[in-house]
Amino acid sequence: MADPRPQPHGWLILDKPVGLGSTQAVGAVKRNLREAGYGKVKVGHGGTLDPLAEGVLPIALGEATKLSGRMLDADKIYAFTIQFGEETETLDSEGLVVGRSDHRPPRAAIPAILEHFTGEIEQVPPKYSALKIDGKRAYDLARAGEDVELATRRVTIHSLQMEGGEGLQLPDSTFATTVGRPDPYDPQAPLELADSVTLVARVSKGTYIRSLARDIAHALGTCGHVTYLRRIKAGPFHEEQAISLDLLNEIGKGAPLEDHLLPLEAGLDGIPALNLDPESAQAARQGRIISGLPHADGLYFAKLADVPVALMEVSDGSAKVVRGFNVTQ
Repeated sequence: MADPRPQPHGWLILDKPVGLGSTQAVGAVKRNLREAGYGKVKVGHGGTLDPLAEGVLPIALGEATKLSGRMLDADKIYAFTIQFGEETETLDSEGLVVGRSDHRPPRAAIPAILEHFTGEIEQVPPKYSALKIDGKRAYDLARAGEDVELATRRVTIHSLQMEGGEGLQLPDSTFATTVGRPDPYDPQAPLELADSVTLVARVSKGTYIRSLARDIAHALGTCGHVTYLRRIKAGPFHEEQAISLDLLNEIGKGAPLEDHLLPLEAGLDGIPALNLDPESAQAARQGRIISGLPHADGLYFAKLADVPVALMEVSDGSAKVVRGFNVTQ
């Protein structure tokens, strides 16, 4: 039997389709790497993406799995569609309808409402979520018919706008009508009512898009639920870097992994490099402090040539290892 290929260390960015869970996605990567002859590879994901959601799912391979936690803390960008008129128990298209409203908001009113959901906000997570209550998942309790009460949490919505960057454009005069377009402030002008709206949000960790959609609908005087959810960016990784399941399966059949594998340091966006000489690299690998550095205080990605060595914290000219990487050339 041929020896397995050298262990890969880095990131595969998967464009996860609807219907596939994050754990299943990790399993698919493991299977394809095994079929490609890489043997047993450490694999983890950088942030759960619900089965009903699609888009960017960072998959860490080898020593990059030590950085998966950083992806959990990273900001993310989502595109999502709110369908107005019905609220479901799961706040998405999977659940039973628990509320209805005949009211449809004027499309011109939506951008002004979005301003109130930008910045630090309070939100109540969906009762159908993976949060734990007394050691049990909220969604398990909800499915069992138990009352689920989740605490309000503070999250940050860095930006929130209608798809395509559409905003509320003020006319030159609140009484004038622009050519070919009724003035949204003219009480006599017909209003365009929205059955749905697609929004793009950049959010902090811990933000629930389904809760955000529910609260926006309520603020518009109606109710709603999410019918489409796509993650278009997670930390430093964006959808242009993502590969499909078909491409992943091609890797299992022998297509070059290196054509799609991003380096370990791709998950360290914004962290400066600290170039080590062989003696300093050996010291870092042994967990020893490196002294006499001219660098400013802060976190650094230490490497020997192109080989990752460690994440190191520099303070007063001395660097200590925060996380070591077991990568050989």
